[in-house]
Amino acid sequence: MENHIDRFHKYLLAEKNASENTIAAYMNDIRQFNGYLRERRPGAAADEIDSAAVRGFLSQCHLKKLMGTTVERKLAAIRAFFQFLRREGIMKKNPARSIPGVKKIKTIPVVIPIDDVFKLLQAPEGDGFLASRDRAILELFYASGLRISELVSVDREDFDSHGRLLRVKGKGGKERIVPYGKKAEEAMNAYLSKRNECNLGKDEKALFINRSGKRITVRRVRYIVEAHLLKANPALKASPHSLRHSFATHLLDSGADLRSIQELLGHESLSTTQKYTHVSVSRLMEVYDKAHPRAVLKK
Repeated sequence: MENHIDRFHKYLLAEKNASENTIAAYMNDIRQFNGYLRERRPGAAADEIDSAAVRGFLSQCHLKKLMGTTVERKLAAIRAFFQFLRREGIMKKNPARSIPGVKKIKTIPVVIPIDDVFKLLQAPEGDGFLASRDRAILELFYASGLRISELVSVDREDFDSHGRLLRVKGKGGKERIVPYGKKAEEAMNAYLSKRNECNLGKDEKALFINRSGKRITVRRVRYIVEAHLLKANPALKASPHSLRHSFATHLLDSGADLRSIQELLGHESLSTTQKYTHVSVSRLMEVYDKAHPRAVLKK
């Protein structure tokens, strides 16, 4: 199995054009499944694995109380792995193909209130390199609705300070152009000025760097955003991805159309945008009161 897993990894890298995060997640899922097989069916060859083994692994995942989306991804990884082995002539059929997916529970994304967003953007204190960088990261996040993985991947050549545009490489390597506002422009100019002044990352092509001058990591950006979210409002149960939800929802509440938001977020399907952007109750009530003939009593 280890040889098959290594070949599958090379296949994902060379042919599927999947993102680094997707490949890493899939490989982790497949190795977990292989570990389960070693315990329950030691010495079993690939073509001896049946749907019962896959169901057993998924049941174990449910017992561990993993999120439905996580279990669904693991099933997708196993399906893709066996489909690869089938294509290579190692297996006659895909034992995971007939297993139904996990029923997804639709959840309303957490949106940060506008007042708390402003507090968050003002949370970094000081005028040093790190404070300037953190302000720029937060401003650009909220101004553009980027994913964390997209933000850390942006290079300096992707940043157009004159046109206030950002070239972003999204999922599957697809590129899009995203605008950003004047506040983000001011924060970015201050950060780049401080970066040059400190002579950090002179030869590093990454837009955002750490104190050592190297490209900042997803883990570090997540820590930065979470730390400032806690400072802005300790009672707020939000995550870094909530800034992306807030970007989309605040645009929608202010009258932006769903198609434009879809383009800004880099979603292939409009249904995905609808899942991530919901109209707030106050906005719904405002529209209802203005539009429905029986909503408000006439004077």
